[in-house]
Amino acid sequence: MRVYGRTTDELGNKSWVVVQTDSSGNNEYVYVTALVQVLKLNLGESPFYANYGIPAKNSVIQQIAPDFYIAFTQMQYAKYFASLIITKAAATFPPRPTYNVSVLMTTGTKFQVAIDNEQVPFPPAPYPVNTIIPSLTAS
Repeated sequence: MRVYGRTTDELGNKSWVVVQTDSSGNNEYVYVTALVQVLKLNLGESPFYANYGIPAKNSVIQQIAPDFYIAFTQMQYAKYFASLIITKAAATFPPRPTYNVSVLMTTGTKFQVAIDNEQVPFPPAPYPVNTIIPSLTAS
């Protein structure tokens, strides 16, 4: 399985990184990357998966957090991990939906990251965790 993840470095340069199934057949990094990409999508933006994403722009305009869509996304991806928790982060300025994602993989690796629509890190397996994206914490 393969998925492409959008990253933004500290200088604001955007790029795509390929994340694939590792040599042991584990797809958890692929699913974490896909989860992050879904949280960055606007609802209906994908031509293949129209029910994926969150209405981030509408949420900012209406000042109502897209909690239903976050819960739906969490339900879709929870089956791939030992634990997946997505919680709303404190309000930001300018206002935008920001969520804290905590993933416990079946291998025991834990990722905690804040996701907003502007800059989203994702776990770049099989690279060392803090070499590409320093803001990503793993334990």
